[in-house]
Amino acid sequence: MGLPTASLVAFLEEEGQTGGDQLPWYELIPASDWALAAVVFLLGWALSKLVSSRVAALVSEHVSKQTVMLLRRGILYFGLLVSLSMALQQLNFSLGIFLGAAGVLTVAIGFASQTSASNIISGLFLLGERPFSVGDVVQIGGTSGEVLSIDLLAIHLRTFDNIFVRIPNETVIKSEVRTLSRFPIRRYDLQLGIAYKEDIERVREILLEVADADPICLEEPVPLIIFQGFGDSSIDLQFSIWSARENYLELRNKISGAVKRRFDEEGIEIPFPHRTLYTGSATEPLPIRLSHGPEQEPEQEPQA
Repeated sequence: MGLPTASLVAFLEEEGQTGGDQLPWYELIPASDWALAAVVFLLGWALSKLVSSRVAALVSEHVSKQTVMLLRRGILYFGLLVSLSMALQQLNFSLGIFLGAAGVLTVAIGFASQTSASNIISGLFLLGERPFSVGDVVQIGGTSGEVLSIDLLAIHLRTFDNIFVRIPNETVIKSEVRTLSRFPIRRYDLQLGIAYKEDIERVREILLEVADADPICLEEPVPLIIFQGFGDSSIDLQFSIWSARENYLELRNKISGAVKRRFDEEGIEIPFPHRTLYTGSATEPLPIRLSHGPEQEPEQEPQA
């Protein structure tokens, strides 16, 4: 059992450590204990970093990048916590009091930062659901980019113009998320219109020939030409073609030019809206008169 309070005070008075001569608590701990605690913590930190790196290297070929990152951080943080506990024991700190104070502090911080708590809970849902992984290309709201990391508070993206974006997990949970790199193939839908005088079946054959001539377009699934409706000045069609995920942008950039060149060769008209201007009357068009030069008034004959 420890000394009673009165006996402890008497002991300190005998040593001259009470009243105005009382030393701070950290000066009561020998320098050798401080040195030993520092060595224990640094060794634990180095060992934790080494173990986390080795484990990440061993499992990197069998799990996703996201799992590797979480496993590496979990081992590192756990090792740091154990190292800190061992260092405190070298300084004769009571871990029970330390853990109790940490629990009270955690509750206080939780009440003070409800937004952070919401982001942490949302991050746990994201880690469990796994709608995307590190390295995927996603679109969240109006932001698109590559996922760099998935943390408990936020996810980090790198946009296509090389800008770093941080999106809170709560925002991700509440937003529509599109994972653009989830599947190996993608479809591009080209919206186009043809004049009413054109033969739709002939246009279908031309579009299929354009797709067949492009090596990027996949034969399976087969390209589709979908009738969209009768527009104001055109028959609206949708030309849907498939490509491998890594060739999607190239296909999207070149297929429109290929269709335009082939339509020009075949004489297929891509119409545009026509407008007629009226003045005054609703039935009479605006009169237009072309003149090549100033009009000269006829010469008048002299009167007799």
